[in-house]
Amino acid sequence: MAFRTSLSGLEAASTDLSVTGNNIANASTNGFKQSRTEFADIFATSFSGTSGTTPGSGVRVASVAQQFAQGNVEFTSSSLDLAINEEGFFVLDDNGSQAYTRAGAFTTDKDGFVVDSSGRQLQIFPANANGTFSTGSLTSLQLVTSDSAPKVTTTVTPVLNLDAKQEIPPIAPFDPTNANTFNHSTSTTVYDSLGNPYTSTMYYVASDPANNDWDVYTYVDGQQLEVSGEDHFTLGFNGDGSFQDITVGANPPTTGAVAFDPLTIIGQGSNPLTLSFDYSNSTQYGSDFAVNSLNQDGFASGRLSGINIDPTGAVFATFTNGQSSVLGQVALANFPNNNGLQQLGNTSWGETFAAGDRVLGAAGTAGFGSIQSGALEASNVDIATQLVNLITAQRSFQANAQAITTENEIQTTIINIR
Repeated sequence: MAFRTSLSGLEAASTDLSVTGNNIANASTNGFKQSRTEFADIFATSFSGTSGTTPGSGVRVASVAQQFAQGNVEFTSSSLDLAINEEGFFVLDDNGSQAYTRAGAFTTDKDGFVVDSSGRQLQIFPANANGTFSTGSLTSLQLVTSDSAPKVTTTVTPVLNLDAKQEIPPIAPFDPTNANTFNHSTSTTVYDSLGNPYTSTMYYVASDPANNDWDVYTYVDGQQLEVSGEDHFTLGFNGDGSFQDITVGANPPTTGAVAFDPLTIIGQGSNPLTLSFDYSNSTQYGSDFAVNSLNQDGFASGRLSGINIDPTGAVFATFTNGQSSVLGQVALANFPNNNGLQQLGNTSWGETFAAGDRVLGAAGTAGFGSIQSGALEASNVDIATQLVNLITAQRSFQANAQAITTENEIQTTIINIR
């Protein structure tokens, strides 16, 4: 019996050494969670119970329990490296089955899917058209590889001040090539339906200073824009310099934006430009001509230039044209009993009955931690602690081996009795 008791101690100490060695071996493994060997004593019992003089029967390994404490977050240079601060696991698709991990070192495969080192695809909540996310379904995160579509310019909003001290130009009629026929000019870039850029230039002519009126001529790519067949429109201002109205020919004044007639760009196959200019925030004060802002709502096509992931896990694709689009939101999972998860290797776990029902959610909600892009969670192994555990396990092994040696000497003495 003594041999068997000490042998159980040797086996338990050997398991403890293996667990400690595995912790030390994975001290640099991203997302790794250290394990702890838990022991339980063994007693032989009968229906009548245990005698007060019955010795124990040894020890057994009750559990090798993982410790899901937070590891240090270390910053990297890749925006696809992700770390979870506090609770949650990344969800991975492994050919139809799902695995869970804290190791967020992700890259892209040849098809643009975001994957880990084993090729398992990162799961996200798909984006809806209204900017929300469909949290009832999961899909793999795939980066767009095509160019983003252009947007045709429809509205231009000049916010400027026309100098009230200006007089009627000395030369008439207006000629865009002669600076003596206009007082001020400014320009911006507009885009057609194919994303081609064109320079739109606006010329301002003080037509009736006594009534605070300015004629405005507008050109796109050297072609003049017309308003209801007229080659210009008139901006009117109040006596305090604020915007009053817009007049086109003999039509009644209006206070809204001026809509130009459709313009077909010569030599291009794009749709005609239909532009609207809103001057309602412009002024005519007795100060120098100034363009405070000049905005338009179009843009050219663009190529993918980067990926941004915010602390809630929302994934944004940014393009060279300055635009961005949301691709989805990184899904996180949690379980009532993380220690019940099955270890799958590759720093990942699988669902089990003991772990409880899976809960999915977004970072920063319902107990889930936040996501840090450009960072990785380090192993939570403390080397100093593990080295102490290694010494303790080694001494336990040696002590049990010494107990076997002592029992062997006793048995030899008994056998040699004459």
